[in-house]
Amino acid sequence: MSVFKSYASSFRAALKGSSNWYIAGVMGLICLLIAAMTDGGMAALKYDRLKIEEGEYWRLLTGHFTHLSVAHLNLNLFGLFLVWLLVGRYYSSLQWLVVILFCLITASAGLWFIDPNILWYVGLSGILHGFLLAGAMQGCRVLPIENAIIFAIVTGKLVYEQVAGPVPGAESGSGGSVVVNAHLFGSVGGILGATILWRSGMINRSI
Repeated sequence: MSVFKSYASSFRAALKGSSNWYIAGVMGLICLLIAAMTDGGMAALKYDRLKIEEGEYWRLLTGHFTHLSVAHLNLNLFGLFLVWLLVGRYYSSLQWLVVILFCLITASAGLWFIDPNILWYVGLSGILHGFLLAGAMQGCRVLPIENAIIFAIVTGKLVYEQVAGPVPGAESGSGGSVVVNAHLFGSVGGILGATILWRSGMINRSI
């Protein structure tokens, strides 16, 4: 029981100590501003393969902050809040920017080069998967068991999606089809970002 209480206390401290909320706040604000543009905003900013081929390269970035519906937006904003609550404290602001960059690059590059049949895509969920894995990798230094569980759950979800498709309720909750490969590609970016931070020595900076 004492061991359980110790881990529970450490976990509560980790949640209360989550930092860099402004990064999550800025990301959420970008999503809200795009949503405020209604359907015109989604049409102009979503990942659209045909439009990108015509030179609208910004869509490789903005597509991840664009959403299909209010329900889809709310789901991802809640996910962003939950992810930051769990693992936001484990990196400095600069380190998180590195992770974000890698998640964005691999998610978009994966859709473009590996999954060319995806003609359009919107949503932050692929990036969020990468955030969770990157945060859990660093969090294992502080709360090894809890973060190993987070890593295992996310990995198990990715495997399930590759074998069986979206988890039950995902499509009804978001109001549209779920591009499970975006989750996989974003996760690869999170792992790469965390690994490069560790190998570069940046991981030793204060978190």
